[in-house]
Amino acid sequence: MGNDMRILPAEGTWVVRAGGAVIGESTAVLELIEGRLPPVIYFPRGDIGMAFLDTSATRTHCPWKGEASYYSIQTKSTLIRDAAWSYEDPVPAAEAIRGYLAFYPDKVTLEQL
Repeated sequence: MGNDMRILPAEGTWVVRAGGAVIGESTAVLELIEGRLPPVIYFPRGDIGMAFLDTSATRTHCPWKGEASYYSIQTKSTLIRDAAWSYEDPVPAAEAIRGYLAFYPDKVTLEQL
């Protein structure tokens, strides 16, 4: 799978919402395409309201991208656990996503405007 990983600029403006609130909007998102998996949208950290996110103890390792750190999102009514992840120190092949966050589309709403 790692041999066919591609990281490309995604077109348009993208918005991420959690609990009905917009927590990020960006025209500088990246789309990571890996094998036959659905594309993953990565937002620049500077375009996300980081005050909504709390660092989680969860960590995973991907041989193609490195170790992922996870974040939970606190909304007005609930905590959405491990809703986002980031590769703080990605492997060289994934260096383009350093400083970016991705979100699980079943935990938040991702929209391309």
